[in-house]
Amino acid sequence: MTFPHPLMAPVIELALKAGEAILPFWRIGTAVTAKADDSPVTAADLAAHHLILDGLTALDPSIPVLSEEDANIPQSVRAGWQRWWLVDPLDGTKEFISGSEEFTVNIALIEEGRVVFGVVSMPTNGRFYVGGAGLGAWRGDQGAEALPIQVREIPAAGEAFTVVASRRHSSPEQERLLAGLSASLGELQLANIGSSLKFCLLAEGAADCYPRLAPTSQWDTAAAQGVLEGAGGEVLDLSGKPFCYPARESLLNEFFLALPAKAAWREKLLELARS
Repeated sequence: MTFPHPLMAPVIELALKAGEAILPFWRIGTAVTAKADDSPVTAADLAAHHLILDGLTALDPSIPVLSEEDANIPQSVRAGWQRWWLVDPLDGTKEFISGSEEFTVNIALIEEGRVVFGVVSMPTNGRFYVGGAGLGAWRGDQGAEALPIQVREIPAAGEAFTVVASRRHSSPEQERLLAGLSASLGELQLANIGSSLKFCLLAEGAADCYPRLAPTSQWDTAAAQGVLEGAGGEVLDLSGKPFCYPARESLLNEFFLALPAKAAWREKLLELARS
């Protein structure tokens, strides 16, 4: 199919190729080393990083790349960027190491701190998600035509309100928020899943809300935020402002809330998040 942004199709192809480069390491296992912040990195992360870096540079050498595996770029340099790629070559490294299929390749195009579009691919099954605000969102499965996806504003009849949670990360603030949501909206169903797939569940209407009151980095979220925004969702900081990616010194994100843009319970969620 023809996508509305000229760089979408080649970036989808690149994300899928990075997934193919990752898979052999997942099947046979790979050595794990620790980065300076004690987060794990494997040969698969690095193989995907180099493939994506070369591919994006070939697409347009004027657009710089900020990747998790090459993030030591001074803020003074990044402050001059108007447009850049934000990449996580292997999101969900801990899931990858444990043998889970819940890891992804994330590539986002950023312009003046806002996501233009993002691509999320799943190496184990060849599935991809792509989308951007004002552009639409699609899910593609191996051998099939990509189909448009859309958030749901309310759960389907007979279904519980579904909140997406991290399999490995929570916080006291997040637990209080979930308790408040349950008191306001009834019993919650929790969908625990790794990596950026949390946003994608919302984007395809399989869940209702993803509050994240625990640490993430910019490359963890940008690509999937693009998918969600294209599907009619939004990502907000706790003040209710659109979530963005300024070229600040720290590459850690603030807390955020991901939800359908027209959700009737939007203000209640923000109230609970601030309390």
